[in-house]
Amino acid sequence: MRETDFVSGFARGLKVIEAFGEMHQRLSITDAAKLTGLDRATVRRSLLTLSELGYADYDGKFFTLTPKVLRLGHAYLSATPLPAILQPHLDLLSEKAGQSASASVLDGTEILYIARASQKRVMSINLTPGSRLPAYCASMGRVLLAALPEAEARAILARSDLKANTPRTITDPGKLITEFQRVRTQGYAVINQELELGLCSIAVPVENDRGQLICALNIGAPAAHASAEEMVTRYLPLMKETQAALRLVLR
Repeated sequence: MRETDFVSGFARGLKVIEAFGEMHQRLSITDAAKLTGLDRATVRRSLLTLSELGYADYDGKFFTLTPKVLRLGHAYLSATPLPAILQPHLDLLSEKAGQSASASVLDGTEILYIARASQKRVMSINLTPGSRLPAYCASMGRVLLAALPEAEARAILARSDLKANTPRTITDPGKLITEFQRVRTQGYAVINQELELGLCSIAVPVENDRGQLICALNIGAPAAHASAEEMVTRYLPLMKETQAALRLVLR
């Protein structure tokens, strides 16, 4: 891309939108500047523009995003039939397993949830389509990263904030690459309380009828209900059934 094709103001505005999240639902100009690394004047103009266009509310000190911002993500979700195709399969998998089931795609250093069937809330945060989690410590993220060439996976890890969410979290890039190799060989990933204490999850890749990776799907369960080993024996056979069924309908 030529330098003249890059709209820096638009890029900064998107960065300000991305500063909002589960832990930052209300932001002042100072807050947003700290989170984005942009100067206050730039952040102020971006936030006031969002407010003027109806994408944010402003009470004189704090800004909050409005439901109108969902239109930005809805354009992606409505343009692809994938979530609609996945949903009935996730609903059936969730019903059979008695646990929540989800599907996601890789987006930079994160996984983006595109469909979910929830039996119960298993994490402290509420996961819905559009939610994001760090790829390196999520079961679906491990599956998606394992499918990449090693150099590309290493590059993503280099851009990731490899923090220890729990004492069990693997943060060493070399160990993570070894784990990706294991995931690639065995065909699934298991996370044992690395993302959040008390939570285990298992994920598998989802391919289309040509063998191309489309997304990942997982089942999450409280560790008190199923250990990491039990996740494999209880849920992997069900997930393989879903894998096979989706391969027949995905193009």
